Amino acid sequence: MSSLERRALAVLGIRAHFHEYSLRHRVAITQLPLVISVLIALPLVAVVSPETFREDPFQLGLGLLAVATTASIAVPWDRLFVPAYWLIPLLDFGVICLLYTGGRESVTGLSLLCVLPVFWLAWSGAARRLAGVLSFAGSTAVVWSPLFATGQTGFQDLAAPMLIPFVMLAIFGTVSIVERDNVAQQKELRIAEAGLQESLAESRRSSGLLSAVLDTVDVGVLALDRDDKIILMNNRQLVNHELTLPPGTNSFAEEELEIYGLDRKTPLPLDARPAQRAMRGESFSDSVMWVGSGERQRALAVAARPVIDDGGAFNGSVLAFSDVTDMVNALQGKDDFVSNVSHELRTPLTSIIGYLDLALEEAEDRRMTGPIPSALLVVQRNAERLLTLVSDLLSTASDSVSLSESEAKLGELIDIALDSAGPRADAAGVELRRDLAVELSVRVDPGRILQVLDNLLSNAIKYSPDGGVVTVRAWAEDTSVILEVADTGMGMSVLDQLEVFTKFFRTGSVRKAAIPGVGLGLVITKSIVEAHGGRISFDSELGVGTTFRVELPAH
Repeated sequence: MSSLERRALAVLGIRAHFHEYSLRHRVAITQLPLVISVLIALPLVAVVSPETFREDPFQLGLGLLAVATTASIAVPWDRLFVPAYWLIPLLDFGVICLLYTGGRESVTGLSLLCVLPVFWLAWSGAARRLAGVLSFAGSTAVVWSPLFATGQTGFQDLAAPMLIPFVMLAIFGTVSIVERDNVAQQKELRIAEAGLQESLAESRRSSGLLSAVLDTVDVGVLALDRDDKIILMNNRQLVNHELTLPPGTNSFAEEELEIYGLDRKTPLPLDARPAQRAMRGESFSDSVMWVGSGERQRALAVAARPVIDDGGAFNGSVLAFSDVTDMVNALQGKDDFVSNVSHELRTPLTSIIGYLDLALEEAEDRRMTGPIPSALLVVQRNAERLLTLVSDLLSTASDSVSLSESEAKLGELIDIALDSAGPRADAAGVELRRDLAVELSVRVDPGRILQVLDNLLSNAIKYSPDGGVVTVRAWAEDTSVILEVADTGMGMSVLDQLEVFTKFFRTGSVRKAAIPGVGLGLVITKSIVEAHGGRISFDSELGVGTTFRVELPAH
């Protein structure tokens, strides 16, 4: 409905859409155009031909109009059968007949009022063929009524005004087509609206469920759009976000938030903060940071995933913040405990080994025989093994490796490691092989690299309980020196491979086979390699074997 139509109907007190009224009100409103048209014609009749008001047909027409209008208002059409309201347009044809008969000489065009009941019948949409016949018949009755009143019933007299009924029939057909199309459109709109309402209701239910879920989980969730604006933040993340506010301020500017690195003191650079990384489209997990200060300081593990639209373009990011303060404190407590216990054990062990050396020297000087020298050797080996284990615990607890680098021949280091591992390999039925085409010079800490070789060879021999072959290879590439230790042992499953460099981790098959160890050798090996600026990787297949690959920078 246009603004002009709304204003016109508002003058008559009609302020709602036509279809929103009841049938009774719609019938009354539809009668208004004829009433208004007749009211407009009356002043013209009074000016042009006042005597028309004394004509009986004209007066009878006005009276019938009053009756039809009153009936349109008073009759409860809602309670009657659907086409009952056609009585009003049929009465209107009678009104027009009488007015046209009594006033056609004074006012031209009264017969054109037929278009109003024709419109009404066409717009009703009920029994279109019957409505068309009634429209044609009613219009014909209007144009013939003066002829019958004057007795001019010849063929030519009756045929002369027949253009008007045919025009009215054409108007009826046009309006009927438009009305049918309008009804079809309204039906489609109602179906579409019902679908939209259902989708809206489902969207509201889903939104409510999502909000309830997000506010229930103990994980902070933050969603950002492509312009770095917050579009979603659950209650938990709101608490996390408030922790980052500097004391005495409510500023949420990213550069002012209290976000620190793992040392809890150094502010995290702006471009390294999770929100900034996420807005660059990065995808990451378990990025740990500290937020807040003082007793309220908490550790958060952050994960982020970008949101990609249908065209593959970046459309924002979703971040999840998990409070891992208790876990971090527990891990720190565990490392402190291991470090303290290891340190306390190292001193007495060193003293025990020293006195064992003295006892063995004394036994050798006295050329003692029997079980005592052998027992002392067993005690010494186990004490040294225990001291090695304590040193490993200290190394992993400190998370630092000290290096004393010098030029070394990699082939010589491999030979020393193979000689040292020989007795263990023979006892396990494992064949050791060396594959080194040319001698390679490296700048490393020889003792640490020997420790790497010892750990890798020890594992290769231990995890080949049924014998097999362990091969040590080395060669040079453009910027690296490559060292590989390959075995044909038991290998690892895909799940076990994910935990290889985790402290104290040992695979289920190793535990079942009762193979000795504490799960620190590879952790220490990785620390040593990375301290040299290198990297360690591996390939493994369950039941086939494992190959560890160490890449050291070529100096």
